[in-house]
Amino acid sequence: MKNLTKFVAQGKTIGIIGGGQLGQMLTFSAKKAGFRVLILDPNPDCSAGQAADDQIVAPYADLSAIEELAQRSDVLTYEFENVDLQALEDAKKLVSIPQGTKLLAITKDRIKEKTFLKEHGLKVAPFEAVDNMVDLKRAVEKIGYPAVLKTCQGGYDGKAQLVVKQEKDLSEAVELLEKGHCILEGWVHFEKECSVMIGRSISGEISVFPVSENIHRNQILHESIVPARLPKKVQQKAQLMAKKIAAGIDLCGILGVEMFVSAEGEIFINELAPRPHNSGHYSIEACNFSQFDIHNRAICDWPMPKVELLKSVVMVNILGQHVAGSERLVKEKQQWNFHDYGKGEIRQDRKMGHITILTTSIADTLEEIDATKVWD
Repeated sequence: MKNLTKFVAQGKTIGIIGGGQLGQMLTFSAKKAGFRVLILDPNPDCSAGQAADDQIVAPYADLSAIEELAQRSDVLTYEFENVDLQALEDAKKLVSIPQGTKLLAITKDRIKEKTFLKEHGLKVAPFEAVDNMVDLKRAVEKIGYPAVLKTCQGGYDGKAQLVVKQEKDLSEAVELLEKGHCILEGWVHFEKECSVMIGRSISGEISVFPVSENIHRNQILHESIVPARLPKKVQQKAQLMAKKIAAGIDLCGILGVEMFVSAEGEIFINELAPRPHNSGHYSIEACNFSQFDIHNRAICDWPMPKVELLKSVVMVNILGQHVAGSERLVKEKQQWNFHDYGKGEIRQDRKMGHITILTTSIADTLEEIDATKVWD
């Protein structure tokens, strides 16, 4: 039985459940800081496995594999929400899991998440639990049109959800309702979408990132702009909300807080991500500490630093349909930072990489990105 102390020193092993690009970038950060990294993922050529010291190739639901990961690690973390809560509870007997299971239990269920936010005095869209067509019609009567029907668990980048604008749209909800418990959320009329990454250590120390303005296309993040083009007062309010959530949820690790901002400057919390987030990738080049550095520091109980934005920045995603064009840009854009996640299969709308552009003019950089025609 290993000593489950809070502080994790250099040379120790961080175990990560999940081998996608978030796990890969957590690994890069961990290796830079002097840790060893062990990945659990069923794909033997996964993004994180390419960078880690070793990998256990097994399904996430394989309890013996999770037990092996726990036994071989000094601290355990995860890079996505859909982790088996009971498996994590069992693993806590073998290894330190600073994030615990409360955070996951709340954030992997949209009803629990919205209820938590509402109980802590934060503004959210009106919502109702929906299990069948009768529930849906009753919920629409309360909330009105337009509204968004989502599964309570799973779904990302616009998947597993349906916008209902009028009564005839309800017939399209049958397939979604068959997937399990759902939530109907009222439509928030927002002017901008933004997010705040916040990290909190085992000891309760906090590091908060600047506000990122996020632009989506087809419900997938396209660009993140930092600093956000929002009044300073609104940005400060967004960061205070993130701190309130971090304290209320007893956060350990990094948390992404997605928000809607109305024309009047009112902030509604949209979703929470209990892990590194796409909109925080800019921090690798643009901040003194990246979101991945902060997460690893938090779960290893290292002192938490003050995060500083070193330069204005635009981050743009590379999806499957952008790969060929972005490869061409490598030869043309000497000041751009190109990230490739090492994924073998290129698919439409699959996140394959991102580009970070440090800039003295956000407006000029956005024009430069559009001028490439890669993201048309």
